[in-house]
Amino acid sequence: MANIVETIKSDLTEAIENDKLVLPTLPEVALQVRDIAESEDSAIMDLVKVISNDTALSARIIRVCNSPLFRGSRAIENLNMAVSRLGMAYTSNLAMGLAMEQMFQATSDMVDKRLRATWQTSTEVAGVCHVLAQHYTKLKPDQATLAGLVHLIGVLPILRYVEDQDIQISSIMLDNVIEHLHPRIGAMILKKWDFPKELQNVPLEYANFQREVPAADYADLVMIANLQLITGTDHPWNEMDWTGIPAFERLGIDPTIDMNEEEDLNAQMEAAMALLQ
Repeated sequence: MANIVETIKSDLTEAIENDKLVLPTLPEVALQVRDIAESEDSAIMDLVKVISNDTALSARIIRVCNSPLFRGSRAIENLNMAVSRLGMAYTSNLAMGLAMEQMFQATSDMVDKRLRATWQTSTEVAGVCHVLAQHYTKLKPDQATLAGLVHLIGVLPILRYVEDQDIQISSIMLDNVIEHLHPRIGAMILKKWDFPKELQNVPLEYANFQREVPAADYADLVMIANLQLITGTDHPWNEMDWTGIPAFERLGIDPTIDMNEEEDLNAQMEAAMALLQ
């Protein structure tokens, strides 16, 4: 079995280095949304028109707008009102992120289960990132949400490879391959998708616990969000001394305090995680 792991790593690494790795493409609606958001001539109605073509996406954005994180004095009943409340920047990043869910599906049960679990983790991290950005930084909550949604995007080509090659491999061995390769592949994908540079490095840096940067960034948010979500579990990261992780200091968060015990903050994180499901 170890030979299978090394073979997968070798094949994928060779494909990466020879620029032959087949990378996923953004869903069409995500591309359209981004084009509108980046155009100076676009208006809210342009964004509404594109999103309204996807009924499920429209419904989720309206639900997000009516969540405790955004709820105003009156309920939002249509997409136009939702986009007006959230703004074009937030709506476009949210729509891009949510549209990616369709990519996390497969035909084989094992791979499909893995992809769905990866998306589940991504949405939970994204929700926590949103709240952390609001409370502890001047970073944009919409970018923070998107950073959480894409930090595991490099898992996609690995699982696609396993499915296409019909490789029988244990979960532990597959974890080994994913941990070794997904950060590099994720950064490649986000570069191919022309994501902002501050997001391109997130897959590479969110697990670099000793990284030193001048100020808190999106990789810091994704790192701390991941740590927050594994609190109290048997995850190996819980064996580290979190007081030695510089990202906590950059964000102004005490690593010895369980944020789940801070009622207001915990309620917001729970709401943020739920709204992306």
